[in-house]
Amino acid sequence: MCGIVGVVSQSHVNQLIYDALLLLQHRGQDAAGIVTQLDRKFFMQKAKGMVRDVFRTRNMRALPGNIGLGQVRYPTAGNAYSEEEAQPFYVNAPFGLVMVHNGNLTNAHALKAELFSTDHRHINTESDSEVLLNVLAHELEKTTRGNTLAVADVFSAISGVHRRIKGSYAVIAMIAGHGLLAFRDPFGIRPLCLGRGADGTWMVGSESVALEGTGHVFVRDVAPGEAVFIDMQGQLHASQCANTTRLMPCIFEYVYLARPDSTMDGISVYQARLNLGESLAKRVVSTVPPSDIDVVIPIPESSRPSATQLAHLLGKPYREGFVKNRYVGRTFIMPGQAVRKRSVRQKLNVIVSEFKGRNVLLVDDSIVRGTTSKEIVQMARDAGARKVYLASAAPPVRYPNVYGIDMPTSEELVAFGRSVEQVRELIGCDALIYQDIAPMLDAVKRAALPGAPAIHGFDASCFDGVYITGDVSLEDITRLGQHRIGVEEDTADHSRLALPNADVR
Repeated sequence: MCGIVGVVSQSHVNQLIYDALLLLQHRGQDAAGIVTQLDRKFFMQKAKGMVRDVFRTRNMRALPGNIGLGQVRYPTAGNAYSEEEAQPFYVNAPFGLVMVHNGNLTNAHALKAELFSTDHRHINTESDSEVLLNVLAHELEKTTRGNTLAVADVFSAISGVHRRIKGSYAVIAMIAGHGLLAFRDPFGIRPLCLGRGADGTWMVGSESVALEGTGHVFVRDVAPGEAVFIDMQGQLHASQCANTTRLMPCIFEYVYLARPDSTMDGISVYQARLNLGESLAKRVVSTVPPSDIDVVIPIPESSRPSATQLAHLLGKPYREGFVKNRYVGRTFIMPGQAVRKRSVRQKLNVIVSEFKGRNVLLVDDSIVRGTTSKEIVQMARDAGARKVYLASAAPPVRYPNVYGIDMPTSEELVAFGRSVEQVRELIGCDALIYQDIAPMLDAVKRAALPGAPAIHGFDASCFDGVYITGDVSLEDITRLGQHRIGVEEDTADHSRLALPNADVR
């Protein structure tokens, strides 16, 4: 998962892009990058690290221009430890192209070979985003054939991109001297929206919070398969560039990834999480008598709306039982020392009075590996809880995600090949309650606001194993798993418990 933003303005955009990336920091903490354009020249700064660390005053001064784009990255494929794989990516022909991408191509391996043998283009990293950029460059070159670029050529090129690439992609690109381009895959798996400022500035971003938080008015979501082109004069052009489209956004955006104050494809993320708590309450009552529950406690952070609604419907007190340490730094390995794995206890501390002598219902947004859940359950017991129940606002995660979420391979998923009872025993709680798939989908769909676009369904592949692009085989999953980024704790910690800005989640 990544967060992307693009801006076309009559004023300098470096500060505006920086501010928008801060609002999207929850979508990626591995690397950040900004590129701006002045007089057909690109100026770029990118590096590993958080936004506040990558950009200093001297870097911002070196990013002039009134058009630009940026990205915060959470790697899911490629080399997480390479500065070269931080985005944006750049190619000098045709025209000069620079691009940021959120998502994951499922046919990147085949495309890479095709680019080399047929298109005669060189890919220098393991990133699927560089593959996508070169496909875009080739299609633009083929469409224009050396002529002056016209808006119709841009849309024709995007039609060619849609025909060639598979998977999930929300993309923002700059074409030197011409304007800003944004487009979305035909299923709309990854989010992308459009906003405008009072001064005429256009902004495209992953979430509405990036627009509204920088003083822009949300205009609309970019439709699945649609391309939007904003020229240097600030004129907006839009065209549907895919033959067949179906709006099927990633359900995990609403369960966990997005900020609660965002609206995506007409659905309020906050309301979706309240609805998830409502439907989860029904599952809890069917498993644990409410009389056996003394208090409901969320596992920070994104489970809070669900836990609040669940507690309200059960008529039980809602309490904050965990306090997050937002300033846990990296682990330094000295010569002769072994790698020390971080404990959840370094990231969370319990408020003992909320646990001691009580039957506690812990609520989490989802359970992936189960290792964190196991340690949190033990922390509750150590704090004196009589019984510890655990409820997940999402169903069991049984399948890998191939569309741009850092989801482990099947073997790393605690629910893979295990019954709910086996997972409960492994985690060590007294009862384990999962959301069902159908109520989860219904809960999110019911959070649609008036005038929302028609949702054909959701990508819920990590829960049901149905990959909506229709091109994912077992061999693909195995290969993608081999290229998935594994984060070592001694290098960096990107887990939900380590996010320094997680209070906004």
